[in-house]
Amino acid sequence: MKIKTREDRRTRIKYRIRKRVHGTDAHPRLTVYRSLAHIYVQVVDDMTGRTIASASSVEPAVRGAFGTQAKGGNMAGAQAIGKTIAARLLDKGITRVVFDRNGFLYHGRVKAVADAAREAGLEF
Repeated sequence: MKIKTREDRRTRIKYRIRKRVHGTDAHPRLTVYRSLAHIYVQVVDDMTGRTIASASSVEPAVRGAFGTQAKGGNMAGAQAIGKTIAARLLDKGITRVVFDRNGFLYHGRVKAVADAAREAGLEF
């Protein structure tokens, strides 16, 4: 696969990460996707192929919890999404996950989601 665009590069990195990172029932995979305007997080059990929980900046329930400065495309919004997914997982009794950055660099909004989820009680 030749790398012609940024998306090709991210896809190649994503597949390289997915070879090593697998979610199980005890440690599901927390995956992050970010677009310019929104951020999406879901927790997947790869053994059964089921999504356990998800949160995104598009959901009305999550958007209502945003503060005045928080949006899907900034750091405050990413922190709110990290806290939301952690709360949803802790309600289901899941405390440990495996983090999948989905080919994105681990800085900015992706790191903010991870740090907020850790602060809210998830271990990874």
